[in-house]
Amino acid sequence: MPRIIFHIDVNSAFLSWSAVKLVIEGQPDIRLVPSVVSGDPSDRRSIITAASIPAKKLGIKTAMPVSMALRTCPELVIVGGDWEWYRRCSDGFIEICRSYSPVLQQFSIDECFIDMSFRCTQENAVAVATQLKEQIKETLGFTVNVGIGSNKLLAKMASDFEKPDKVHTLWENEVPEKMWPLGVRDLLWVGKKTEERLTAYGINTIGQLAGLGMVTLANLVGKKFAEQLHENANGRDNSPVETERGEAKSVSAERTFSKDLVNPKDIDRALFNVACIVSHRIRKHGFRASTVSVFVKYKDFSVVQKQCRTERPTDVTAVILNEARKLLAEAWDGVTPIRQIGLGVCKLTHETAVQMSLFEDPKLDYYREWDRHYDDQKSKKEDARILAYESIKEAGS
Repeated sequence: MPRIIFHIDVNSAFLSWSAVKLVIEGQPDIRLVPSVVSGDPSDRRSIITAASIPAKKLGIKTAMPVSMALRTCPELVIVGGDWEWYRRCSDGFIEICRSYSPVLQQFSIDECFIDMSFRCTQENAVAVATQLKEQIKETLGFTVNVGIGSNKLLAKMASDFEKPDKVHTLWENEVPEKMWPLGVRDLLWVGKKTEERLTAYGINTIGQLAGLGMVTLANLVGKKFAEQLHENANGRDNSPVETERGEAKSVSAERTFSKDLVNPKDIDRALFNVACIVSHRIRKHGFRASTVSVFVKYKDFSVVQKQCRTERPTDVTAVILNEARKLLAEAWDGVTPIRQIGLGVCKLTHETAVQMSLFEDPKLDYYREWDRHYDDQKSKKEDARILAYESIKEAGS
């Protein structure tokens, strides 16, 4: 049976959800005028997290400082984020999507995949998707795009075609016509650094990438990532739509020292090593973590443990390590010798929630590139010097 996958994506989620709340309260619809959502509307240093279509037409984009946006449009309407309301909107959106198929994977707070292979055919898929789109609009008051494809990659790519409030298909036989003419940056998982490497070599479109030899591509981006890019550029993706059942609840790693450590540099290096292990493991399983914990065991076997929530779900080593260093400063007095150190993450999710960050570190692209290189090397040869003890606790264990 041919696979039929829907990818449903809320149009300008935070802006749309804020607009719905304001309309309910009897205020004008900010979707119709240049408007944005930012962290603190009164602070011109705040960063824009969402923009209306009229604002986007003026060149106002996400991650732009509010002060710059106001120079572009002095009449710009600025509203603050309401994360509790956004969660309620997201829950309602997911509930409707789940009513169409129980095989649902939430990809972020405002998008999900559903496997419709047993629920419709290629002939009526557009009609069913249109019905889903209209139900969300009529019930919840905001619009979505629905992408339809024979795998998750193609469905996701299709939903990014013309917006808003649209249904698009991208079947395998439509890849040469609809996907290959697009720029390489439009391909899922291709970031700024990868785009720069490819375009510097003269690879500007997905079609050119699809036809590039594997040896050349591996030299540009590394063997493992080259294999993924080659498959994706040719429209191939075998990954299933994964539900949340039976997935890991936490990932941890620890390291016991041959002799107790007291030198801060040695301890920080050990923390770095276990952070690399944990971060690699959650990326390998497609997770992001919302909670980081650190524990320290002393020579008398007493243990001190601290934990904190991250600003948003993450799988970036540098972000997890930074939180772990703060926790270590709370857990360790700086002078007592340490016998063992461990790091764990929990509250795992597949949710990316990239838009939730109000002040994203400009170095994140570099950090993600570092992680990609680390994962590529790790897959070739596990480093026995830093493996230590690793564990994944399965749901229900």
